[in-house]
Amino acid sequence: MKTSHRTMGAALAVLTIAALTSCGSGSGSDAGSSGGGTVTLKFLVDNNQATVSTAKALTDAFMQANPTIKIETETRPGGSEGDNIVKTRLSTGDMSDVFWYNSGSLLQALNPGQTLVDLTGDPALANVQKDFLPVVSQDGKAYGVPAGTAMGGGILYNRKVYEKLGLEVPKTWADFMANNDKIKAAGIAPVISTFKDTWTSQLFVLGDYYNVQAAAPGFAQDYTANKAKFASTPAARAGFDHLAEVHAKGLLQEGFGSATADQGMKLLVEGKGAHYPMLSAQVPPLVATTPAAATDIGFFGIPGADAAKNGATLWEPAGVYIPKTTEKLDAAKKFLAYVASPAAAEAMNKAVQPAGPYRVEGAKLPDDAIQVAKDLQTYVDEGRTAPALEFVSPVKGPSLEQITVAVGSGLTPPEEGAAQYDKDVEKQAKQLGLAGW
Repeated sequence: MKTSHRTMGAALAVLTIAALTSCGSGSGSDAGSSGGGTVTLKFLVDNNQATVSTAKALTDAFMQANPTIKIETETRPGGSEGDNIVKTRLSTGDMSDVFWYNSGSLLQALNPGQTLVDLTGDPALANVQKDFLPVVSQDGKAYGVPAGTAMGGGILYNRKVYEKLGLEVPKTWADFMANNDKIKAAGIAPVISTFKDTWTSQLFVLGDYYNVQAAAPGFAQDYTANKAKFASTPAARAGFDHLAEVHAKGLLQEGFGSATADQGMKLLVEGKGAHYPMLSAQVPPLVATTPAAATDIGFFGIPGADAAKNGATLWEPAGVYIPKTTEKLDAAKKFLAYVASPAAAEAMNKAVQPAGPYRVEGAKLPDDAIQVAKDLQTYVDEGRTAPALEFVSPVKGPSLEQITVAVGSGLTPPEEGAAQYDKDVEKQAKQLGLAGW
């Protein structure tokens, strides 16, 4: 997973639970098959255990259904080291036949028009949800299929606390704050913050992008072109304002500055805290040791100003791609078509508990899906989602988590924090050579 900057991306790579990976080669008819008419594809995956487990379930099921195609899986590191390996192998013509990599802005850095097979109009994309395609596209051409599930960035909440206090899921920020007042009066910490793990401080800002897009539809394009700023766009600055407000009103738990993400999830599951701005991918790892997390923790998008425009921000799944250098294009496309199928979702469900909805038509969550995944599925089914900013703009800054810790601790005013982040992104935007910077 990636987020507003590489540090959070590295931290959350571990959480990108269903990040499939595949490797391939990609240009003409299938060649290089081994004896007996079997074609062998190489499939590159990152070395996170959840990814490896998911990839094994996927390839085993595919090979059982397609006995003439063998898939050999290889692994690579995650994070920036993995980025460099992918870029190097593409540039040297040494990429595997199919490979997994980020969707969104990091994909753009691979120069997909020159390095990847264009799948626009291909049957491999037949089942892919249309609103996923932009994050695996460049210049209107699509290059990948979704690997695994999306995850939500918003508010995890304790459903038992809500039931006990007779609360309803808020549709506006004012409703959210009213709920917090009632929760505080009941002696429960309304909002959990875990600033020892600094990356967790960013969710009020990053998870608010659905509301930014709803209020300022052109923000991502203008932000990328240096025509819009967080500090001067009220809807974009709201995330910083929210961080400051929950601190100023005394809604955080005691010791929030030294708390870890694991401690925050424990407080949430135990009902000692009611809300935790966080990613849905934090929940599945808890279920094995704390089964109540599957049913007691729910999810809602960060509420905005207008109940009629309520929705949620998604971190889209990674993509599976085919490099132009493959000599086994037909087999590689067949594999991608399988990855983007309901059958693949069934295979993945058996390997890893999904943290959110699939982005494939007809792909269903398992009957025992965790509540946060079901909640996210509702947002997707109702068309009330937007991808996080990092999926629609390459402009990121490395210091957001330090800035949000300071704002969320009452050390930096929100308007100043937003301005600091606007300045923070300049260096990277210039390094990318973006117009307008």
